[in-house]
Amino acid sequence: MTEHDEDALPISKTRRKKDMEELQSLGEELVELPADRVKKIDIPEELRDAVKEAQRMPRQDEARRRQMQYIGKLMRGLDATPIREALADARGESAEQTAKLHRLEKLRADLLADEKVLHQIATQYPSVDLQYLRSLRRSVLKEQEQNKPPKNFRVLFQFLKGLENNAPENHDESL
Repeated sequence: MTEHDEDALPISKTRRKKDMEELQSLGEELVELPADRVKKIDIPEELRDAVKEAQRMPRQDEARRRQMQYIGKLMRGLDATPIREALADARGESAEQTAKLHRLEKLRADLLADEKVLHQIATQYPSVDLQYLRSLRRSVLKEQEQNKPPKNFRVLFQFLKGLENNAPENHDESL
């Protein structure tokens, strides 16, 4: 049998069922996402409404099961690749997202180790509030010195993440 002959064969019932179950589980992942994340995913409005409806169903009962089947049915008619990518991104599985987090963690560690990194950050992100960043750095160091919970440590990470998210795309990533 040639490759062309294999393409002409109908898809087996088992394969179709497996594909439908996979789409339904993707739908379940969509339902588990926060509403603001779902808004950012490019999906048809009918599917978005079905996901919102399922999110409003608190109990795992028959009505929710039927809603999930309906979501799976809606997903059969569209290309699920963008949804898979958005869900992988939401789970933090994309390589780009992971690299970004590692870069930010390194930047935070470098900043805490050496105050001179502030000037590199100011060069890379001209709109940065250096006074706030300097005070945040001192708070983190004090927090670590006193063995307190890492509240400001997390705040510093979120601040750096916000800088990177709001920076122009052509910035230098050599920090």
